[in-house]
Amino acid sequence: MHALSLGTWWIHLTSVIEWILAILLVLRWGERRQEPEWRWLSLAMTPALVSALCACTWHIYDNAEQLDWLVQLQAAMTLIGNGTLALAAWWIWRSGERRRRGC
Repeated sequence: MHALSLGTWWIHLTSVIEWILAILLVLRWGERRQEPEWRWLSLAMTPALVSALCACTWHIYDNAEQLDWLVQLQAAMTLIGNGTLALAAWWIWRSGERRRRGC
């Protein structure tokens, strides 16, 4: 675990905790507003969390070559996560437009 400085570890770990908290808050926001489309946003945030966990796991094992596949998985999860977040944002926007029109 000495591949990263203590400060860098702190940033990694708090970012993961912050993202988990954000997922829970988005889910709660949707429940309070009774707008189920917000659940999709919280679900769409999951691939980015997996990506972060891949990075942390790879660093825990000192960037071991045997775990290079984690880097590829992290990249894939980042790509998928960006796409799912964009789709969820579009879905929220579309649902809001429908509500404004009274559909």
